[in-house]
Amino acid sequence: MKITFFTHSTYLLEIHGIFLLVDPFFSENPMFKKHNINCNKWINFFKKIDYILLTHAHYDHVCDTEFFAKKFESLVISNYEISNFFDNKGLKTYGINYGSFISFPFGKLKYVWASHSSVFNDGTYGGNPGGFLLHTDQGNVYLSGDTSLTYEMKLIPSFGNLKISVLPIGGVYTMDVEEAIIASDFLQCNKILGVHYNTFETIQIDKKIAKNKFFETKKELFLLNMGETICI
Repeated sequence: MKITFFTHSTYLLEIHGIFLLVDPFFSENPMFKKHNINCNKWINFFKKIDYILLTHAHYDHVCDTEFFAKKFESLVISNYEISNFFDNKGLKTYGINYGSFISFPFGKLKYVWASHSSVFNDGTYGGNPGGFLLHTDQGNVYLSGDTSLTYEMKLIPSFGNLKISVLPIGGVYTMDVEEAIIASDFLQCNKILGVHYNTFETIQIDKKIAKNKFFETKKELFLLNMGETICI
């Protein structure tokens, strides 16, 4: 399995040639303007997107869903309310909620609890926020979505060992670095991909300090550059 990070909480999973894009946030992302980065370069990076996973309805997680889903005829997987929202826009969707694992060609997917909020920019209710527990023959991954630290995370390893967990670390709206370390203990997972940091002024972190804090607890924090890929 390959994970390619792009920006904020946007990353791409590749599993046996199947591509899953998580929470696409390009066109309205302030990082591109701030660093004079050509947004279209990264939008045009994608050659294939089979599925789009959406954790909740905030614009910094869904703003480019319609563009990518129509361009690649992707299947949008999210909670029932978000799926209905995009179904009404003519997209192919698969609505789920907190419940059982569901089988897809890439593996099994379970929508899990996240402690956050969820509403579209136009005020439309975005259902319950969540994350995804992904089980594949290449390993299991926890995609937390935007969340605070929660005891619900202790349930995740009971379904199977995790190879890596994707956790927000910017604080204010989500966990910060210290809380993400506690979350990794709950998850019994020593490899963490950090997301949801440095995009906005309110969620700035020192990347070197963050990595050292994880290292001191014998864990590894991956903070990837735009377009950088790791294999798990």
